[in-house]
Formats: sequence, structure tokens, C-alpha cells
Amino acid sequence: MKDAQFVRISKYLSKHLRHQPERLGLELGPGGWVPVDELLAACARNNFPISRAELDEVVGDNDKQRFAFDPTGTLIRAQQGHSVEVDLQLEAATPPAVLYHGTIERNLPAIQADGLLKMQRHHVHLSADLETATKVGARRGRPVILVVDAAAMEQAGFTFYRSGNGVWLVDHVPPQYLRQLA
Repeated sequence: MKDAQFVRISKYLSKHLRHQPERLGLELGPGGWVPVDELLAACARNNFPISRAELDEVVGDNDKQRFAFDPTGTLIRAQQGHSVEVDLQLEAATPPAVLYHGTIERNLPAIQADGLLKMQRHHVHLSADLETATKVGARRGRPVILVVDAAAMEQAGFTFYRSGNGVWLVDHVPPQYLRQLA
């Protein structure tokens, strides 16, 4: 599949599996799962046909592993990033001592005042490595990397989750647990 088509399908799936499943007539089940056959039929009904081979390629080759199949290959979900109500059934996990968050400079005043907020999503997204945080921050401009003292947060009672694609999730990161990477 050509890169442009790959990106189009990935964005379409993100929109409908994270934010607007109802626009395709879908309902996210427990864990955020949707039957693959229902998804493909809904896409076709809405004039955006996706073949099973294209779906397999987007799920398997997405650099961020945004989507996952269940072990049977009959269900699909977005790994995280939902704005609709969904319980992804993630279990609490012990984070590494330090995590990272990529952003841009214009967001710093709000972050310094309020910390990292989940905004319209279910969680704040954190990275275990600098490279990923840098890529995330660079999507909207020159990246600024924040270091999160996850060990201190966990000790203070914050609960962390790790999605299937390795993204660390938490409800909020107060400003006292953040420092800007020089």
C-alpha cells in the first residue's frame, strides 16, 4: 500500500476507534474492542472501504502501534488516546523511575501552572524514552521535552498504566513532578 493511503486509513481508524465510533454505527465493547467484520462493513457503508489486507498492514506496520487485534484476530481496538468513554481494562503497572513527555514551547506556561492534564483524553500520555517523546513533541513544532519523576509520583499514590504499545498513562502529572530537559 502507498504511504498516503496507509496514513489515510490510520487517521480514519483513529477518528472512529478513538473519538467517534457512533459515526460509523459502532459501539466500543469492553476493553474498547470492536468486531473486525463490523468495522470493515461500517467503513464500506460509509464510502471508505478498507480491505482486510489493508487493515492488517495498518495494524501491523503502524510505527506507534496505535491499534491492536485480540489474540483471535476477530476484534480490533485503538490502544489508547480515546476521547469517548471506554474502559480499556488496563491493569496498574509500576513505571520506570523517569518518564518523558514531548510538547511545544507555547504549552509550557500552562503546564508549569497546572501540570500535564489529560484534556479531552482519558489519560496523560508519557514515553519511556527520549526518542519517542521528541517525535511526539515535534509533531507541532520544535519539541520541548519534560522529564516526569514517575517514581516520586508512584510513591505519592498516583496510579500508572501501560498500554499494549508501551505508552505510559496517568490521570494527571502535577507541576512539582516535572522538569524541563535542558
